[in-house]
Amino acid sequence: MPGKLEIRDLNKYFGDKNQRLGVLNDINLTINEGEFVSILGRSGCGKSTLLRIIAGLETNYEGSVLLDGQQVKKPSLDKGIVFQDHRLFPWLTVEQNIGYGVPDKQKNKNELVQDLIKLVGLRGFEKSLPNQLSGGMAQRTAIARALANKPKILLLDEPFGALDAMTRINMQEEILKIWKQEKITIILVTHDIEEAVYLGDQVVVLSSRPGKIKEICKVDISRPRDRVSDQFVKEKRKIYYEFFDEVEVPFTYAI
Repeated sequence: MPGKLEIRDLNKYFGDKNQRLGVLNDINLTINEGEFVSILGRSGCGKSTLLRIIAGLETNYEGSVLLDGQQVKKPSLDKGIVFQDHRLFPWLTVEQNIGYGVPDKQKNKNELVQDLIKLVGLRGFEKSLPNQLSGGMAQRTAIARALANKPKILLLDEPFGALDAMTRINMQEEILKIWKQEKITIILVTHDIEEAVYLGDQVVVLSSRPGKIKEICKVDISRPRDRVSDQFVKEKRKIYYEFFDEVEVPFTYAI
């Protein structure tokens, strides 16, 4: 399944010509099909705005964003997106939420929904409403919904940020399982260094606003990755000390 993303000379501003606030500056990035890329940066650096531009939700910018050679001009079914909050319809069940965007006339719609429920580990909760689910289960439902139309690329906007530590780790394992099985291109926005290194083939580090690419770090650690291995800790240290030099490093930070 193709899913190559090319971003060229991207600049984004808020406001008018008289009072413009720079959000993203000179972003050039290529993400090949099937890659898992983490976009890492401090809060307010423009990383979520970048994801919205890739999704086609934000169109007022300079430069170009191409998916498989075609300019991204609006949201489409070839791009799935998951936000920090699950945004499920509270009156619909798990299976109804997952299948909401799939046309009723589509052949084997029910079979597709049931396959996705199995993929994200929600067998037995098909008829549950969102208020009957844990935070992790609700996000699994949101991920399944984003995959329902077989997108070329899956965009994750800090989807695990509101979860407790153990649930977050479990969800990271789930998304890796989905990535391997579906062979889909995934872009994750996060401000968590460990999460970025654990999941990504590459970590794209953005500077403070206006967000500019400071470094693209290739993560040469075999999978499955050991979070406490010397190699993993070394990669975290490199990103934290070399590329976040604008941040005062607290001596208590555990890396």
